[in-house]
Amino acid sequence: MAKKSVALSGAIVGQTEICTVGSEGDSLNYRGYAIRDLAEHATFEEVAYLLIRGELPTSSDLSAYKRSLAEMRELPDELKVVLEQIPGGTHPMDVLRTGCSALGTLEPEGSEDAPEAIADRLVASFPSMLLYWHHFQDSGKRIETQTGEDNVAGHFLHLLKGREPDETSRRTLDVSLILYAEHEFNASTFTARVIASTLSDFYSAITGAIGALRGPLHGGANEAAMNLIEGFDSPEEAEQGVMDMLARKESIMGFGHPVYTEQDPRTGIIKEWLKKLCEEQGNWTLYEISERIEEVMRREKSLFPNVDFYSAPTYRMCGIPTPMYTPIFVVSRTTGWSAHIIEQRHRNKIIRPSAEYIGPEPRPFVPLEER
Repeated sequence: MAKKSVALSGAIVGQTEICTVGSEGDSLNYRGYAIRDLAEHATFEEVAYLLIRGELPTSSDLSAYKRSLAEMRELPDELKVVLEQIPGGTHPMDVLRTGCSALGTLEPEGSEDAPEAIADRLVASFPSMLLYWHHFQDSGKRIETQTGEDNVAGHFLHLLKGREPDETSRRTLDVSLILYAEHEFNASTFTARVIASTLSDFYSAITGAIGALRGPLHGGANEAAMNLIEGFDSPEEAEQGVMDMLARKESIMGFGHPVYTEQDPRTGIIKEWLKKLCEEQGNWTLYEISERIEEVMRREKSLFPNVDFYSAPTYRMCGIPTPMYTPIFVVSRTTGWSAHIIEQRHRNKIIRPSAEYIGPEPRPFVPLEER
């Protein structure tokens, strides 16, 4: 009999060489490299190269790769027209979903196209799509999508603010992109692999993954965490507020994880960068409120914060609007999604699980006039 699983939890549904989650305690490795080592010593571009191409780049490889990504930031005029038609009240995740699909019609994948090149094009152009739309809807300005920044994090912040970002914010966002880049067979990655398994095109698989990531139980958790944190003015108010929410049995987003048991290995890393930002800016309010909520959840529910919880105040300290938190996740996770699409294609079998039927027993059809 096939193994039963609630929502596929714990079920092995495939093999991968890309990532291990929790294989050695609460660990996370990308192609064998520990997440803390990557966050401490690598850049996002190195990690993107590693995930999509299988190995870390040499110095010359990295320089060429960064130049290539920079050259791919410009958007087709037809795509700009599409972005300008999207209403200002639209969620930015829907903007990226639409932008990805539209780019797939303007630059469709052909049989001769290398999937790695499409992956690079999307990683490079997603910040341009999001911030072109943002500035057009906010002020009517049609921005230039080239900035002179040599990395994705700096480019994103430069486009957002219209000026060169400070080094701490740039590196903080760079580390965040590393932490979010890959996470095995999570909901959005599995969605991408299912679509790829049908031999659909690359853009369709990424578009589907964006749709899966949009939900508050997946990528949208960082936005929900920020909405919680910014609802309090002090640690004391936060403690009372969370206690009241727990008494009402309300969900507290950003805590616990379906795979990790004691801690999310990414959380401590991003929390360290939040601390650096607060120290540099002389403003500890968000840090203290977040830490108090963490203390309450550990004490009352024995739950630990996941990476989404501390990413939220970190992004706020970088000056990033809350609706852009999950789109940043897209920019990062496109590298992991792309790696999985490529891997799925290499040894493809269509993904078609079975279901346990729990509906009515067989029954006779009743003609309309007798119902």
